[in-house]
Amino acid sequence: MPSQGLGLAPRLRYLAGRARRIDVGSVLERAKESARDHGKWTPAVLADMLWSAGFRQVGFQDYVDYDFAILSRAERATFMTHPVSNQLSQRYDHPDYRHIFQDKVEFDRVFSDFLRREWMVVEPGNADAVRRFAEKHGTIVTKEPVGQAGTGVHRYRAAEIEDWDEFHRGLLARGEVLIEEVIRQHDHLAAVCPGTVNTTRVTAFFDGEKTHILAMAQKFGRGAVSDQMTFGGFYTMLDENGKAVGPGYDSHGHVHRTHPDSGFPIEDFRLPMVDEVAAFVDEVARVVPQVQYVGWDIVVTPEGPVLVEGNWGAGVYENKPSVTGIRTGHKPRYRAAIGF
Repeated sequence: MPSQGLGLAPRLRYLAGRARRIDVGSVLERAKESARDHGKWTPAVLADMLWSAGFRQVGFQDYVDYDFAILSRAERATFMTHPVSNQLSQRYDHPDYRHIFQDKVEFDRVFSDFLRREWMVVEPGNADAVRRFAEKHGTIVTKEPVGQAGTGVHRYRAAEIEDWDEFHRGLLARGEVLIEEVIRQHDHLAAVCPGTVNTTRVTAFFDGEKTHILAMAQKFGRGAVSDQMTFGGFYTMLDENGKAVGPGYDSHGHVHRTHPDSGFPIEDFRLPMVDEVAAFVDEVARVVPQVQYVGWDIVVTPEGPVLVEGNWGAGVYENKPSVTGIRTGHKPRYRAAIGF
């Protein structure tokens, strides 16, 4: 696609917003962390971090997560960052359709054919239906309609519920109005962490004719209901063939060469059915073509990929050079597909 640029005005608005919200203490702690990890002088790292944020659209956490303190200017230029991703979301995800991705109930309605699992909505007076659903599936997942980073997601076992009317009232009071059947993941994923449904984040762009896969990251949980970092989860980047490019890591400085619970070597992981995943993402990307830039969360099951959710604010999953030894990121793929 021809280069269209991202525009100066959105960039200035983003920077102005960041400047108003800046937490000086938090930035200093990040600079200290990066300097400590890479044997650098903290004042120099802090100055570089501020300059990178102001003139190179690099988020403070991006600077830490992607080891910018040890990268050359040319190497840094290959990495996607959250400020750039935010601009892509604002430009290519039409505001009139974003609500479909923000509201989990609406999302399930629109993408129901791709969930490939049963779901229902909690409403006044349907306690008996909730009980039947839960007892049929044994374990259920409930979700609050609006949440991010795994917040508002809960897991319940029917055998542990004694008073179904009280349980129903509690769901309504807490806003846990979406109930879903638990996904049965592929054995290759369960071998790493059987207690959590481990999702694959596929960041993609639909140009109106073709779906471009920009990056793939495999997330792993620690037995909790979610594989997000807030629940102790971590991720590793995958190559085009679904192979992990190195150990796992998170934004809290933890590196996992093996899964802490199962002992599985993360670098040995290969996503099953990767061709089916690519075809599946192409299908879901066409459902709401007005939202072009999406981070899709997919789970591979024994029968094939299923959809968990789509994130119109796609965020960024990137390579960590100090862990993988790879000193380049995915930005060239984004530019080739989107044209900026």
